[in-house]
Amino acid sequence: MILVVCALLPELRYFKQRPDVEVFACGVGPVEAALGTARKLALGPYEFVVNAGIAGAFRPHARIGEAVLVALETLADLGLEGGAPLELPGGATLIERERAHAGLLARCADCGLPTATGITVSQVTTTAATAQRLVRRYGAHIESMEGFSVLRAAAVAQVPALEVRGISNYVGDRDQSEWDFAAGARATAVALDAVLDRLTP
Repeated sequence: MILVVCALLPELRYFKQRPDVEVFACGVGPVEAALGTARKLALGPYEFVVNAGIAGAFRPHARIGEAVLVALETLADLGLEGGAPLELPGGATLIERERAHAGLLARCADCGLPTATGITVSQVTTTAATAQRLVRRYGAHIESMEGFSVLRAAAVAQVPALEVRGISNYVGDRDQSEWDFAAGARATAVALDAVLDRLTP
């Protein structure tokens, strides 16, 4: 069985259910995504996890109505403000980055989806200044609120995971975001089908 995790079911409104796929809506935000995904993986065996849903794109890395495979996710703004190293007792370190499973990415290499670098945020970016800061600090291509958390929960559970995002808006000033939920959701469904075609017998 394959676990497909989205934040909200309307993000997958155009996806046609498959018998070997369980769709789970974890809720919005990094905390709900981490807790919900961890709970699902603790309750049942899954071959792998796909986080699928809409996302915002930092210009010019993707356009509305396109989709991407996210190879690397970073939990934005974890640690000291400004990004300076945070020294923790006993040599502990903050875990702020998680990669999609290399084997799953390789199996999807021919599905026509570009790979992207994502950041996971707790607040949707609504200004150009914040968007520019995030790009400078993280080299971000897309922004979501769950990607890191789903990939991290799967990694802790030792279940391979991948992330697919359809672009619904541009990150930055809200009045210039060109928001189109339906276009993002359609792109997500097409990309998810392409990925599942390559990951299932």
